[in-house]
Amino acid sequence: MLASWRQKDWALDAVIYAILFVIMLVMLYPFYYVLIISFNKGTDSLLGNIYLWPRSFTLENYAMFLNDPKWYKAFIVTVMRTVVGTFLGVMFTCLVAYGLSHRELLLGRVYFTIIIFAMYFSGGLIPYYVVLRSIGLLNTFGVYVIPSMLSTFFLLIAVTFFREIPAELKESAVIDGANEFKIYWSIILPVSLPLIATMALFLGVGQWNSWVDSVYFVQSDSLRTLSFRMIEILNKSNIKMEALGAAANVSSVTNYSLQVTSMVVSVAPVVCVYPFLQKYFVQGIMLGSVKG
Repeated sequence: MLASWRQKDWALDAVIYAILFVIMLVMLYPFYYVLIISFNKGTDSLLGNIYLWPRSFTLENYAMFLNDPKWYKAFIVTVMRTVVGTFLGVMFTCLVAYGLSHRELLLGRVYFTIIIFAMYFSGGLIPYYVVLRSIGLLNTFGVYVIPSMLSTFFLLIAVTFFREIPAELKESAVIDGANEFKIYWSIILPVSLPLIATMALFLGVGQWNSWVDSVYFVQSDSLRTLSFRMIEILNKSNIKMEALGAAANVSSVTNYSLQVTSMVVSVAPVVCVYPFLQKYFVQGIMLGSVKG
């Protein structure tokens, strides 16, 4: 009887793993297909029937992408906004959350009511545009990083996380003569690495993929982001290679091959960073979850 049950369990596990393997292939193959097309000659890709590896390997698509000054500037701007925006967003959100995590905070319920109201209701695009114009952020790099310095969603998670930190740690630091800033910097932040890593991952991906602010709030061509350039090239059905600053002998590069190359360049940094933050990701979500 026991052997029979073990055989049934083995057969069930085999079926489950087979189904999961098929699902994995279905999910990963589109990304792999885009990757191999980016390394294939554009004119050859138009013929189709490319499934497992590049039929006509070339680096011309990436050479076109990297040699175009517009793409290069957009890549630099995107990297800068991601690094600066993520750092400011994590630090400022954690700082505000630490203040709100004190249960004896005066008017604490009022602050939380305002935060929750701001999460669900917005003034709309036009009032937001007017506010940005009144404080001089339009058409500046600051429009990318300053409005996103406070994340209301992660603010609530961080407050819950900080409240779960044992009070004995703070009390021992106070006995040693540490002030609130010293406690926050030397004790709270070091034990909050899972939360910080989770916030950095989400805020960083959001900054990297953001394109709406570049469309509505920026007019300078030198401040365009990589996502904006991707949207721009995806919306153009026929792009002249001369306008992209290409060399004379680039006939194998097509609009489609340049599109998939830009996709690979946009996704690659996120794919490379995620494995290093994955171990903190689940832990940060669980520790910072709101309990009923």
